[in-house]
Amino acid sequence: MDDDGKINTSSKGYFILLGFSNWPHLEVVLFVVILIFYLMTLIGNLFIIILSYLDSHLHTPMYFFLSNLSFLDLCYTTSSIPQLLVNLWDPEKTISYAGCMVQLYFALALGTTECVLLVVMSYDRYAAVCRPLHYTVLMHPRFCRLLAVASWLSGFINSALHSSFTFLVPLCGHHRVDHFFCEVPALLQLSCVDTHANELTLLVTSSVFVLIPLILILTSYGAIARAVLRMQSITGLQKVFGTCGAHLMVVSLFFIPVLCIYLQPPSGNSQDRGKFIALFYTVVTPSLNPLIYTLRNKDVRGAVKRLMGRD
Repeated sequence: MDDDGKINTSSKGYFILLGFSNWPHLEVVLFVVILIFYLMTLIGNLFIIILSYLDSHLHTPMYFFLSNLSFLDLCYTTSSIPQLLVNLWDPEKTISYAGCMVQLYFALALGTTECVLLVVMSYDRYAAVCRPLHYTVLMHPRFCRLLAVASWLSGFINSALHSSFTFLVPLCGHHRVDHFFCEVPALLQLSCVDTHANELTLLVTSSVFVLIPLILILTSYGAIARAVLRMQSITGLQKVFGTCGAHLMVVSLFFIPVLCIYLQPPSGNSQDRGKFIALFYTVVTPSLNPLIYTLRNKDVRGAVKRLMGRD
């Protein structure tokens, strides 16, 4: 208890992640479904990373960034899903204060990094379709590495800002977090002091790292669409739709749920819907990304055949 008579949550040493405890009969089903999707995420993304590394034909900017995305998805799901699986079985559903800090930091960092990385991948597709003669110059390996590093750095710097601001706020009263992982809005609800500054900071950075990347991606694909309309080669059209269509689908699966989280009204029912929406982009989307990029992908099929010695 502090000098004002308020109980600080950090002194208890743990939080209770309520998660889906409102639906106790659903928890066993969720455990099985989430475990399946988590294993799919691990296998699918590891497959892309290993294949891109072993096959020299995939040593291109597109697959370099795709490998980064796969590694990112592996880390992102692992930052929250194992804890969720444990809590679905454990009636106490606790997480240590330090564990909550680490989870919040990495979830924010990796989520922000994905927003920026998807912009970089859309620029790569723009350069390939709209500037094919200058592609090798525009997407030089050193520049690609620089873009990847910038994506990761921006995510971890942004997360450091939010995490420090969140945990500097006195978290008073009960220590029950109404979510299945530690996130900023859910933790701010535990505070008994004014959090408008935190909420404003969250709104501004969300605009910078969610809305602006989405606008840039849509702008890139607007230019790609104009270039596609001028194409007369059926083969060229199919190749563009194959690579760009996959990326655009991944962008939709990630950004639409994120936008729904920030646009929904702050009510009890909305909080419950928010949990399932968050579950979608933390569990389902990372497991689907490898399938979207590899199905009907001739480069990947060719790489698999070469790896198995059939070509």
